[in-house]
This record gives sequence, structure tokens and C-alpha cells, in this order.
Amino acid sequence: MSPTLRTLLDQFETDPSWPPPPRWRERAQWQERIERAGLGAAADAADLRARADAAQARLDAADARWSAALRARIVAGDGAQLLREWRRESPPHADGEGYDPLDALLGAVLDLAEPQGEVAAPAPQTVFYQPTPARHLIELLARLELGADDVLIDLGSGLGHVPLLVAACTPARALGIEHEAAYVDSARECARRLGLQRAGFVHADARVADLSAGTVFYLYTPFTGDLLAQVLERLRALAAQRAIRVAGLGPCTRALAAQAWLRPLQASWATDRIALFAAGPSPPG
Repeated sequence: MSPTLRTLLDQFETDPSWPPPPRWRERAQWQERIERAGLGAAADAADLRARADAAQARLDAADARWSAALRARIVAGDGAQLLREWRRESPPHADGEGYDPLDALLGAVLDLAEPQGEVAAPAPQTVFYQPTPARHLIELLARLELGADDVLIDLGSGLGHVPLLVAACTPARALGIEHEAAYVDSARECARRLGLQRAGFVHADARVADLSAGTVFYLYTPFTGDLLAQVLERLRALAAQRAIRVAGLGPCTRALAAQAWLRPLQASWATDRIALFAAGPSPPG
């Protein structure tokens, strides 16, 4: 039987595990438990609801302090160490496209500005925007091992999570290409506030945007059908000139795996895991 809200709040108020700043997962568990227990509380239990609201406010305040501390580390250039810490804290099973408390933490650390102005409905063969789940983003950066000579181009970068983390946590440069102007403005403002000079964002159509600087390209199924085929053809033309890597997550991974010019960099792939591919000019003869 689940504990009552009163019992749960009594436990919370004497639990020493959640206040230390790094205990963000414990705080997330408490937030979920209190919220769930509150749904079954009596409608007239005003005292309990006030205690529950106060508990949630304390949890939110602790999370805000921890997020600010992590954000300061990014500004100070400590992102590479932060990435290693997040790698250790990621869930042991990284499959699935759902979100977990790490996403809330990352969102609070980046402190992305809400897009200003109207956001248009997805154009034909594009999809509704969803950020890459944080655990997959961290796996992506860990597996790529980006160097100072790399330029990661995120095709359909949305609010910019991937380029921002590339610039914050690796020595590489990153470019986000996004057709929604409001998202681009938000990502640029975040990069400015965090001092991430190696993260850039372009308001453009991926079919015509300048991709020439890219050494690594990332797609979280930003588009489908002929639009995806046209972008992949552009990448194939680049690969005929020089070596590139392509990373995918989501249904577009099937299209990447079907490309004869791409070589998989893992024994098997799945749509709900990061998949890496490589390509380059054919050897002479």
C-alpha cells in the first residue's frame, strides 16, 4: 500500500539524503512521490496541500542552486569534466526515446530562453520538435570523442541542446541548422549567456545551408521522405570529397543504415539508441 501524503511528508522532512546539492536524482524521486501522493489526498486537506507545496518549493530551490553551480562551471570552462560526471550519472540503460530527470537538470543548467514570437506548425516532411533526450546526448558526445579539428553540424537543431553541449563539453566547434527562426534566436541567446563562442546557429533550410565545414553530422529525425533523401544526398556528395561521420537517433536511423555509402560503426543499430556511421572517398584503383 502506498504511503499517505501525511506519512510521506513526515518522511521527507526528516530525510537527510536530498538537501546536498549533487543529490538531484533523490530530489526528483521525492518530487514525483509527493506529487503522486497528493493526487489521492482529500480535497479538504488544506494543511497537507500547504505542506506539500512547501516541500516542492524546497526541492525546486535546491535544484535551482545546483543548476546555477553547474552553469557557472560551464561558463568557467569546466564542461569536459562535467560531461564525465554526467556520463557516470546517466541511466545504465540508454535505450528508449523517453525523458528522465537528467533532462530536467540539463534544461535548468542551460536555462534556455522561451522562444519569442510565433512558432510555425511543422512544414511538410518535417516533424514536431523534440530535444534529444539528455542520456542519448551524453552518449553521443562520449562516443564521438570530438577533437579541436571537428565541426559537428546538427541538422534540425531546435533550441540548440546538441551544439550547446558540444561547445560546452568538448574542444570541437558546433553549428545548428534550424528552419524555425524563434528557436535559432533562443539558442543564440543561450550561447551568448554561457559564453560558448564555438556554438553557432543558422536559420536555414538544411537542403541549401552551407555544410562544407562539417566533419560530423547529427540527425534526430528532423525530417522525412524526399526532404530527408535530399539532405542525405548532400552528405553523400560531401563524403565523396572527404571523410565524415554521421550520427542518428530515431526513425531516420533506418534511412542512414540503408545508405550504401555509409559504414556502420557498431555491430548493430536500433532507432532508440545513438547510431554512428562513417563515410569517405573511395580509395583509388
